[in-house]
Amino acid sequence: MQDIEILLKNEPGALALMGETLGKNKIRLEGGGVFQNGKTSIAHFLVEEAERAREELAKVQIEVVKISDVIVQKLRQDVPGQLGMFCRKIAEANINILVQYSDHSNQLIVVVDDYEKGKKVSEEWIKEWWS
Repeated sequence: MQDIEILLKNEPGALALMGETLGKNKIRLEGGGVFQNGKTSIAHFLVEEAERAREELAKVQIEVVKISDVIVQKLRQDVPGQLGMFCRKIAEANINILVQYSDHSNQLIVVVDDYEKGKKVSEEWIKEWWS
């Protein structure tokens, strides 16, 4: 799975065109969101076929500006403060969180500025909380 960062026009129908284009090409969205930023909107979505998504969206003049590897982390829903605890571990490793959202399985999706370091923190977290 990878995160695709997309620039959309901030106008009616832009997100519909994106979703229709990916759906027509059988590219599933596994989580994500869209955030208004002036005349454009910035979208982040989790997909299995990021390069193919980029190609199909380009055909309808929608730009995928970045493809990123993601950390997929399950948090303990029975323990309050898990998001803060996990993000603190990331921060203590001097890693910056660039994007955060949830997937359709209620897992935390994180794009960080140093994927390899972030992956190690995530693996340690799994051992601590899920072993």
